[in-house]
Amino acid sequence: MYAIIKTGGKQYRVAVGDTVKVELLGAEAGSQVTLNEVLAIGGEDGLKVGHPLVEGASVKATVVSIGRHDKVRIFKFRRRKHSMKSGGHRQYYAELRIDEIAG
Repeated sequence: MYAIIKTGGKQYRVAVGDTVKVELLGAEAGSQVTLNEVLAIGGEDGLKVGHPLVEGASVKATVVSIGRHDKVRIFKFRRRKHSMKSGGHRQYYAELRIDEIAG
């Protein structure tokens, strides 16, 4: 059984036992979270697609860790102007372990 969830403006395909890195949820490491924005649930009996969400469906997960992704380098260059600008960004993430898919 798998589910397609929406969190942090992105969509993820998850199954029980998977780990996925999502945007920060405001929860601490070791805590339980419930994701209610389930777009679809698939299994042996077929695919159930919501319009836009599946009624009564939820995904329960545990926050394994909170960390930061690798640095993304940003470089701007204007030709013939002797102008350069360099920077970087590291995005925070929460790593979730999927425990249960209900629905």
